Parts: sequence; structure tokens; C-alpha cells
Amino acid sequence: MSQIVKLFGDNEKTALRRLKEGAGKADILAETGAVLGLDNVSFSVNEGEILVVMGLSGSGKSTMLRCLNRLVEPTAGSIRIGGTEVTELSTKALREFRRETFGMVFQHFALFPNRTIAENVEYGLEVQGVDRKTRRERALEAVELVGLKGWDAKFPRQLSGGMQQRAGLARALCADADILLMDEAFSALDPLIRRDMQNELRSLQQKLRKTIVFVSHDLDEAIHLGGRIVLMKDGAIAQSGTAEEILLDPQGDYVRRFVENIDVSSVVTLGRLVRPQPRLFQGAAAEEAWPLVEPAQSRADEVFVVTCDRDMPVGRIDRGRLSAPGSRGQRLDKLMDGGIARAPAGAVLKSVLPLLASEPHGLAVVDETGRFVGLLTREVALRALAGKQPNEERNTAWNGSSTTTAASASSLWTNTPAAPSIGSPSISRH
Repeated sequence: MSQIVKLFGDNEKTALRRLKEGAGKADILAETGAVLGLDNVSFSVNEGEILVVMGLSGSGKSTMLRCLNRLVEPTAGSIRIGGTEVTELSTKALREFRRETFGMVFQHFALFPNRTIAENVEYGLEVQGVDRKTRRERALEAVELVGLKGWDAKFPRQLSGGMQQRAGLARALCADADILLMDEAFSALDPLIRRDMQNELRSLQQKLRKTIVFVSHDLDEAIHLGGRIVLMKDGAIAQSGTAEEILLDPQGDYVRRFVENIDVSSVVTLGRLVRPQPRLFQGAAAEEAWPLVEPAQSRADEVFVVTCDRDMPVGRIDRGRLSAPGSRGQRLDKLMDGGIARAPAGAVLKSVLPLLASEPHGLAVVDETGRFVGLLTREVALRALAGKQPNEERNTAWNGSSTTTAASASSLWTNTPAAPSIGSPSISRH
């Protein structure tokens, strides 16, 4: 979607011209009577991801969703899905493209009350002319997929609200569309049922790898669903990015107010917070390591020591010990302190706070293979809890270069970039 504009009213051309001239929403309304619904909205959605579009009522999020499949006709702009320019499709071609590409799940279920659940689920295939046997088989598969097996012969009135929404989701899945458009799909449900449906959707997305555009006004829901967030205000995008990016670096007062009551520690992962950290191989000699950690080369008081083969943290050593009498000629693994507390990069901050409180030297954050990513200190954790970004100066990577020890630097020093976050964290002490 690129530079999409939507104006509501009888003077769209005049209003569009005034918009291009720089007129604001209020001026356009006063001069032309047209309402600016979308103001040059642009974003992309990756195949197989969940993109959550959110904002307050009237922000333009539902209008944007309906522009994607032209249930609402955009006034200007481009909508490209795969190799198809959707805005150029004829009425007939658009109808076929919708059937093949989009599935929609609505807030109020939109089930036919006089049809059974199976008949509701197979309706899209019926419209496409699929034979009765095939569409019923696919409908029952979709019903089972969303946890409604055995309810296919019931009518909507015999199901709870959560079950009806599952039926609506099954109907969208039955058509095997590439993209699911979900407009406030769970907002009419009770809180517990709503969370169950959010979990169900995440599970289905991981299994089926559908591309999902999900409209919501609830930031907690957006965070729980995962993926990127597009936050809208007055028909324009106020900020987009991951939940972590928006929480750690909100752009403008509107976004800051939107996220101010969110528990940052339950969202931000350690991989997002840690800073690159110099590390030395355990087999190095003290006199070889010292030039690489002297103040001119490193701002770290302590340096992590890692294994020679897998870059796994095994200890730490400070400058004083490296330069102490008697250290010359000794290997680092004879001088270092062991017993490093580790935590995975995909763990959220809240899960490691008790451990961090008992570790004055911080935690060694590792990726899914156990490789050292960086150090999480109490200072960094407190800044995150206070809603501040990690200190940029301290976040600068040590480059590990030395004019006097260039030859040995490559064999002693590693500075691997932070790895992607991982899930299912477990915290350990080694």
C-alpha cells in the first residue's frame, strides 16, 4: 500500500487537489465538505506475518483495511499485492481476486442464522461453485482446525460468542485465502475468551503461515499477537514498528500516551536491550589480552571470556587481574572468575529481574545456540523500566582493533552482532 488517500464527500477532486497543496483535514472539510479518511498512508506486509493496525476510534484503521480489498475505494494511491495492482482491477476481476486472495473476519461474526455452522463455513466455496462434497470436506477440516469439531450441525444461536467467532474464523480459513483481514475481530468477546482467541490465532498463524492484517484499538492485544504494529492517528500513520521499538522509542506525545500504561518489562526482550560487549578467548595468555582491554581500547571494566570453539561465555576477568604481578604467562581460564548467570535473548525483561537483582555483574545474554550476545546490566534494565532507551554512548560497539596488537586481535577478540530474539526462554547459571 503506497500513498493511499481516501476522501469522503462529493468534492473528492477538489479536496484531493487541496490536500496536495498542503491543506489540512480541518481546512479541507471547511472548504469542500469532504472528510479526509486516509492521508497518504504507506506500509508493506511481509508474507506470513501478522500486522496489527491500531488507533483510537476515527483514526482510519478500518477504512485502511477496507481499502486493501477495495470494499472502500481509495481516492488515490497504489495497492500492490504480489504482482497485482489492485486499484486497476475491473469489477469482475476484482471480484475474482477477492475470492482467491482475501478472507475476512468481522467483529460481529456475520454468520447466517438460518444456516448450520458447516453451511456457514462452506459458504465462500459455495459462491465459488465448488461441488458440495468437496466444500463440505474442507468446511469440516476448518471447523476442526479452530476447535469446533462436533458443532458443525449446530446453528449460530446454539453457540457462545467465542464459538461463533471461531466459526467466522473457520469460514475465512476454509476458502484458503492467502490474506486474512480481521476488523476488531475479538473486541466483542469477554476478556478471557478474547485472550483464548488471540492464542488460537497465533497458533493457527504459526501452523498455516497466513498473512494477517488485524485491526484493533487495544495495544495489549496488539502486543500479544506479536509482529509489527502500525499506529494511526487522524488518517495518517503516527508510528510503525515492533512493540519493543514503539515502547522504547515512542515518536510524539500521541504515541507516548498510547503506550504509557504498558508494562515494558513484559514486552521488551533481552536481545533488544543488551549492548555489544568485548570478549576474549579462554586460551589466550594474559599479556596478549591486556592491550585489548586497556582504557584506550575498551570502556569495559570487565571482559567476558568465551570458549574458543563456540563463543560460549565461561567466565569474566577485570583489568586489574590481567595486569597483576604473576599473571604474565598464564592463560585466561586460570585467571578468570566463573559462575556466569545466563539468560536467553528471547526472554522478556520481567522474567529475569529476580536473577538480575542478585547478580551485581549483570547477566550474560546468549542466543539459541548458547553463543554470547552481550551483557545485561542493572543500569540498562532500570533505564528500560523507566521508559528510556539504552544509553547510546554505552551502546556503541567495541571494534576490537588495536594499533599495537593488530596481529593478535583477530585470534583473541570477537564482536558478534546481537542475534534475533528467540522464544521459550529458560534461565540458567553456569
